[in-house]
Formats: sequence, structure tokens, C-alpha cells
Amino acid sequence: MFAFSASLKSRLLAASIHFTLSLIVAALAAGLVFALWYPYPYREISGGRELFFIVVVVDVIMGPLLTLAVFNRGKPVSELRRDLMVIGVLQVAALAYGLWTVSAARPVYLAFELDRFRVVHAVDIPEEEMGLAPPELRHLPWTGPVLLSVRNFKNQQESGDATLAALQGFPLGTRPFLWQSYEKANPQILNVAKPLSDLKTRFPAKADAIDAALKSASVGGNTNRPIGYVPMTGRDKFWTVLLDLHTTEVIAFVPIDSF
Repeated sequence: MFAFSASLKSRLLAASIHFTLSLIVAALAAGLVFALWYPYPYREISGGRELFFIVVVVDVIMGPLLTLAVFNRGKPVSELRRDLMVIGVLQVAALAYGLWTVSAARPVYLAFELDRFRVVHAVDIPEEEMGLAPPELRHLPWTGPVLLSVRNFKNQQESGDATLAALQGFPLGTRPFLWQSYEKANPQILNVAKPLSDLKTRFPAKADAIDAALKSASVGGNTNRPIGYVPMTGRDKFWTVLLDLHTTEVIAFVPIDSF
């Protein structure tokens, strides 16, 4: 009984140490994911939080449980070292694959698309079309989404083809040959944007959330700054972009479906 108790204690100690180390690695991974790949609000709009949670839970639990199962001080040192090394390799491989999956789904552009903003994810973009993008937009960013816009169609043929592709699951904002700098769409953005007062009138229960978003963006008290809004489409959520009606600068985001 004493031997069994001592063996269990040593296994629990090894598993707890492994669990602590796994949490430290997970915290470092979280910094990478949420500070660079999925900054707010994209961790919510693009599902980054849920994806990362699945990866971390599987990885953090898998390693310590395997250590608990195989750790035995009665084993030869070489055999114990081999077992722990195999567990470590499996855990690193699982984490690497999980992070690769999260990175492939990361948001890379916030595109103004005719009458809305669209969050464009790396996995949404046809790789074979990347060479058709403007030179400055041919490399997908790794530090959060960059603003761009969709240009006007050159002719009816292009309009028809792009619209048909959009109906088949390839939105305009994901097509590199249509990309242009954000600033080139300023007139269209200002034409589409509506006054912030309209948004509060439509959603009076969300007025506090709107004010809080502006306050967090340090513009809550700037009453001289004209603020407008434009709907935004995410992966499976609809939010609203708040922007400056003079410069079209994106100021804040609110979880309101304003379509």
C-alpha cells in the first residue's frame, strides 16, 4: 500500500509539473494569437478565441495525462526519458498543428466592399489569385487585419463573373484582383456611412455599448468629431464599424447587426 501511494504521489507530482509547464507554453501561445493574429474584436468576430481554446484544452490536458499514465520511478532512466520525450514530441506536434490551423484561419484584411466592411481571412483567399493583387497587398499580414477596399468593376463581364463567384461563396473582398488601397474608396465609404445618431435611434438598448466602444477608443468626449457607421460581415457574425466621417478612419467596433 505504501509503495502504491508513493508511486501515485510521484506520478501526480510529475503530471502537475508537466501541467504547469504546459500552461506557461499555452500562455505564450495566447500572447501570439491574441496580440498579433486575432486582436480585438477579431478574436470574437473570427472565432479565434474558440479555435485557440480547443487547441489549448487538448494540448494542455493531453500531455499531463500521458505523463500521469507512464511515469514510474521504477523504470530504467533511459526508458523513462524515452517515454517522456515521446510525450513531449507528441504534445509539441499537436500544438504546432493547432497553431497552424489557427493561423490559417486568421483575419488578414478588413475590406470595404460596396456597402459594407468584410473581414477577410487567410483561408478565404484563392492562392492562385494572389499574384493579381497590387504589389503592396501580395503578402498576407501577420499582425492583424489591414484596411483595403474593393475597386469598381472595369466592365459588365467582370461584374457578372465576380457577382456569380460571390454567390458561390467567394465574396468580392476575398478576390485579390479587385483589391485596392483603402483610401481610394473614401468617397464611396462616406456615401454609404450613416450618422451615429441613426444607429442609436435604431438600437436604443445598445446606446451604452456604443458609447463604451467610443470611450475605449478615446473619442467618447470628442463631440466635434463626426462619427458614422457601416455594417460589417465576419465569418458568421455581423458587427458594426464606427468611423470618422471626415477621414473614414476606423475608430471602433460594436456587436450590432446594423444591416
